[in-house]
Amino acid sequence: MREMNRFLKEEEANGVVEVVLILVVLIALVALFKEKLEPLMKELLKKVETNAKKI
Repeated sequence: MREMNRFLKEEEANGVVEVVLILVVLIALVALFKEKLEPLMKELLKKVETNAKKI
């Protein structure tokens, strides 16, 4: 039983590490492509705002 509990705890730690690594990669991608993403996000938010006013 102790072995099973230890195994489950090890697996949880691996999941946390994986999530942190994914977040680091996403943040790095945003930092690299900031110049290209910024105009796209502004345009999308403008469209959302325009459509929200229609409702």
